[in-house]
Amino acid sequence: MLLVFAAGVLWSTVGLGIRLIEEAVVWQILFYRSISLSLFLYVVIRLRSGKGPFAHSSHVGITSIIAGLALVAAYTGGIYAIQTTTVANAMLLFATAPFMAAALGWVVLRESVRAATWIAIVIALGGIAVMVSDNSGGVDLTGSFAALGSALGFAVFTVALRWGRTEDMLPSVFLSGLFGVVITFAICQYVGTSIAISIHDGGIAMGMGVFQVGAGLILYTLGSRSLPAAELALLSLAEVLLGPFWVWLFLGETASVNTLIGGTILLAAIAGNALSGKRRKPPPITVP
Repeated sequence: MLLVFAAGVLWSTVGLGIRLIEEAVVWQILFYRSISLSLFLYVVIRLRSGKGPFAHSSHVGITSIIAGLALVAAYTGGIYAIQTTTVANAMLLFATAPFMAAALGWVVLRESVRAATWIAIVIALGGIAVMVSDNSGGVDLTGSFAALGSALGFAVFTVALRWGRTEDMLPSVFLSGLFGVVITFAICQYVGTSIAISIHDGGIAMGMGVFQVGAGLILYTLGSRSLPAAELALLSLAEVLLGPFWVWLFLGETASVNTLIGGTILLAAIAGNALSGKRRKPPPITVP
């Protein structure tokens, strides 16, 4: 439980990291974060198994590619959302990923979904409606939809791993880093954006790749093996709650009333679904 909670603490710093970026845009941030993430996971996978990550990914095939590309989309939407809306709004909307994964698993894999989960999804949709209907100016609608798109990317990643029947997400996350480097470099060239950024912004972006995403993933992998889904879902709330806390503590950023009301409804749906769940094998993690 401590390892999984520590992973959530590291993942919760994504909003603070993005806020500390001074000038770099989403493609530049993702480019450098993907470089450090790929290098870090290459070393970890090599030390852990004695084989390179490409050898692991080759056993999964197309599902690993789909999972990697889905994570790139999720990363992009996540960074854009945090840059354009409040961290509280973005983090809470990221938390809808497990519900999206349940619905996608039902459609694509014909996995059964408990009645309690369907009820939780409906309640969560109500909370989302409250959040995106905010007219106070504190919430950007495009940022909210980007956050939901990011959650959808995480959901596709989760379903792809289930489809490929793999419990090891590290090779797919490694591929997402490689895809992120290639895709963001191509986009920067296409739109005429230089990949050269300040040492300050580059250092934060690369630090996020190692500590915020990579190290968090390692801690989760070690801790989640002995925890059922209900406990994992409840511990994941630490990431959602701590994300807004860090930017409030260090930067003074607050959330709107609609975000707090809708977020409370959403968190209640997640907690209720977790507490009603059976003690079963945990699903693959979704990384912010």
